[in-house]
Formats: sequence, C-alpha cells, structure tokens
Amino acid sequence: MQITQNHSVLVETFGASDGVALRAKQAILVLAGIALLAVCAKIKVPVPGSPVAMSLGTFAVLGVGAAYGPRLGLVTIMGYMIVGVLGFDIFQNSTAELNGIEYMMGSTGGYLVGYVMATLLMGLLARAGWDRSAPKMAGAMLLGNLVLYVPGLIWLGMLYGWDKPLLEWGLTPFLVGDAIKLALAAMILPAVWRLVGQARG
Repeated sequence: MQITQNHSVLVETFGASDGVALRAKQAILVLAGIALLAVCAKIKVPVPGSPVAMSLGTFAVLGVGAAYGPRLGLVTIMGYMIVGVLGFDIFQNSTAELNGIEYMMGSTGGYLVGYVMATLLMGLLARAGWDRSAPKMAGAMLLGNLVLYVPGLIWLGMLYGWDKPLLEWGLTPFLVGDAIKLALAAMILPAVWRLVGQARG
C-alpha cells in the first residue's frame, strides 16, 4: 500500500509555521500531548454489555498521532514513555506503588510498544489525508488498533505462555469500547477539518 505524504496535519493549521516560534509551539504541543495522554489514561467509562470499562487512553494515543503527524506524534509518545520510566503514575493501571520500569515490563508492556507503533502509523495516515473523511478515519483507527494489539498479545504470550486464553485476556473484552472510540474518531476528526476549511474560507 503506497501512501502519499503530502497533506497537512491538524496542528499545522494554526500558529507559527517556521523559526523559533514554531519550535516553541511544538514544545508546547508535546507537553500538552503528554499531559493529555496521562489524564486520559486514568479516565474509564463503563460500557453496557462489556465486562470492562472503556479507557480513553488508547483514544488519546490514536488521536494525538492523527492530529500531530508522525514526527511530532512520535516525539510526544516517547516523551510520555520517558515520564513513565521515571516512575510517574501516568499509565492506565499504574499506581503509586507499581510504576516505572517494573510496571512497563509487566503485562502492559506489549501494549505500550503498540502505543508507539500506533501513534506513528496514525501520523503517517493523517499525513496522507485519511483523517479528513469518516470512512478513511474509521479505517485508520482500525489499523491503529490492530497495530496496538498485536505486540500486546505477543507480549502476553511470551510472558504467560501461549497455552493461556490470550484473546480473552487481552482483546475481546475491549472490542465494544474500541468500536465506540472508532466511531467517535470517524466523526470528530473529519468534522474538525470541515471547521478548519470553513474558517479559512
């Protein structure tokens, strides 16, 4: 699949576009993105019919990737991981007692790798314009979730054994919530682009 990387991403539609002012804007966006990821990771919304609550963490990860683009998105998610390595309680199930490297090397480790990969993929797809239409944005979210889950499930298999019910542990309980997040993203990102177009018009 060939992806033409010639579209702007959302954060490039406002503010400075070159020089020192651009670097300052990017630094602010990175800090804001890390804060957003940390806050959303702790927000859980009950989903009727699902055994687990929907976390907004993955929604924020994929959203930051799409809005920031591949480079700035990657810097932001890596900054988030570095803050986590330093021991701050910023992950979905981390606590004041369980955090840092100890937490990141546990059952969540593969999904954290998936966060980085999914952020980069969403940025690339946004750069190709996939965030500007609902069908393409839905497809981007689907691919982003796939890239996120694959290393997560592989990690669980390596950690606990391939004879365990890995899909029941690490995939199927989250599908309802992921479907809701996919639908939301498919509506929100293209709607924001339409507002940008109207503002420019």
